[in-house]
Amino acid sequence: MYSFNGRTSSFRYLGPLGGGNEDTAAAAVTLNAKFDKIRVIPNEHDNEIDNGDDSDVNQPKRPNGGKHKHHKLNEPIDSVPNDFHKNNQDAVIPLPFDGAKGFGDNGRPVILPKNVSSDVQALIDKGWENNAFNQYISDLISLHRTLPDVRDTRCKDVQYPAKLPATSVIICFHNEAWSVLLRTVHSVLDRSPPELIKEIILVDDFSNNDYLGNKLDRYVAKLGKVKVVRAKRREGLIRARLLGASVATGEVLTYLDSHCECAEGWLEPLLARIARDPTTVVCPVIDVINDGTFEYHFNRDGGSLNVGGFDWNLQFNWHGVPERERKRHKSPIEPVWSPTMAGGLFSIDRQFFEKIGTYDNGFDIWGGENLELSFKTWMCGGSLEIVPCSHVGHVFRSRSPYKWRTGVNVLKRNSIRLAEVWMDEYKKYYYERIGGELGDYGDVSSRKQLRERLNCKSFDWYIKNIYPELFVPGEAVASGEIRNMGGSGYKMCIDSAAKRSDLHKPVGLYPCHNEGGNQFWLLSNNGEIRRDDACLDFAGHDVILYPCHGSKGNQLWSYDDDLKQIRHVITGKCLEMSSLKDKLMVQECHTWNLFQQWKFSKFDKSKMPANGFVED
Repeated sequence: MYSFNGRTSSFRYLGPLGGGNEDTAAAAVTLNAKFDKIRVIPNEHDNEIDNGDDSDVNQPKRPNGGKHKHHKLNEPIDSVPNDFHKNNQDAVIPLPFDGAKGFGDNGRPVILPKNVSSDVQALIDKGWENNAFNQYISDLISLHRTLPDVRDTRCKDVQYPAKLPATSVIICFHNEAWSVLLRTVHSVLDRSPPELIKEIILVDDFSNNDYLGNKLDRYVAKLGKVKVVRAKRREGLIRARLLGASVATGEVLTYLDSHCECAEGWLEPLLARIARDPTTVVCPVIDVINDGTFEYHFNRDGGSLNVGGFDWNLQFNWHGVPERERKRHKSPIEPVWSPTMAGGLFSIDRQFFEKIGTYDNGFDIWGGENLELSFKTWMCGGSLEIVPCSHVGHVFRSRSPYKWRTGVNVLKRNSIRLAEVWMDEYKKYYYERIGGELGDYGDVSSRKQLRERLNCKSFDWYIKNIYPELFVPGEAVASGEIRNMGGSGYKMCIDSAAKRSDLHKPVGLYPCHNEGGNQFWLLSNNGEIRRDDACLDFAGHDVILYPCHGSKGNQLWSYDDDLKQIRHVITGKCLEMSSLKDKLMVQECHTWNLFQQWKFSKFDKSKMPANGFVED
């Protein structure tokens, strides 16, 4: 889980492509002219824009139990008259910016008909191309759209201190869509006690869209507490955040991404934790705003809360709250400790942030900064919490719409700097994943001096006390690539990504490349062939990746280094590559069959269990 009422004002429609696109405005006018024909259908699709054919209604996915309704427009969105924009360049569009009701109100999805005109479809496609989300839909939604109160009802009874520290809210952006950026800003202003917002700092990371220049300056000048700080060159997220921090004056810094919506009561729970202990870094529950329909998905159930973790590729991941942590709490609305944070949305005491060295300014663009801040927070005297009573919605994009002209693997370089400074002897597990090729990662001596000066704890302490659930590869019997010895020509290795989205799918093969990554595997001393929390699993059909459960069974394998066979223990059969080199199979064992012979990069027989790999 990604664990997230408002007022409106009149405002000129700027269109999905930025400032004042007349064709887009005209299309919105056409849509707006039909708004009075919307009919409400209880518990059905009354937030859906329909083409008049009920058999062709798009069915939205509603994982939160179908709480949302939809608007339904009974006519298609027409093409725009050729001369419309000429006579209406200065039109003020009453929808979606006027009135308490509008598209997407109360967090509902907006569903377009399938048969939109070619003009409108071109605008939709351009919005996706530029932003990696449906900007056209976003631009139909009020900058002050209402949201449901997504908090656990018990959160509403919490009494916070009368005096809390004021915060500087820092929002970094590069060529962000107008409606998404300003909806983020207005959600902060609309749903925060005014006395707790010291300022909102918009850090423009060298945008080149015209509407984010003088037009943005004029707009935010009317809002009072909002100011724009502009980078003189493209800096990337990390240095843009540091730029924002350098001009901030609040006691607390709150970072938000530029495509968020803050929910009711989001701020007070965060500031209360910092007021209680300035060394506490706090994160809201991050709810998902659908990138296509802008539906606000949420779950009030504190029992489904997730906390942050990481794998040995140094990739952030989510997992359930450990049982040991649940036992510390009497109520599901109490803040929970989290080993790491996602990094986009959090609050931190400004002095504590400076004390622990802010971000590593040797990091480029983005990536790894969330783990660095997480590790040193815990190791250098602080704590990291997720606060269930605070919710913020976030548009999760499937790709980045931005391009960088660099030949450097930025994430790898940042991760190596992170490992060198903070991970001690555990860094070897990351280096194994990248084939031991470190390259030029710059000078980290000042960061090591910072750690020494702060007398920070070891990474071993962090693993054993903060993240004991993490699988540590140290006792693995074998590691590296698993190379098949059969077939002529190039050799094939077991190859599969192991993210959550890759689970329950057949494991593949790919020509061996000696670069780790998706070809790096471990044979644990429990008989699992795994990468992090994903294990090879065979239940009689395909060999798939499945969450490691520690109960052996379908996930129990043994390796014979003499015969080079990998045996599935409960079936007694052997892992085999198909003759076409495109599939893993489990077949009767034959010592003569080269397609059943496998070789690990590293094998340490001394780490084999005394009784071998057997089912309990």
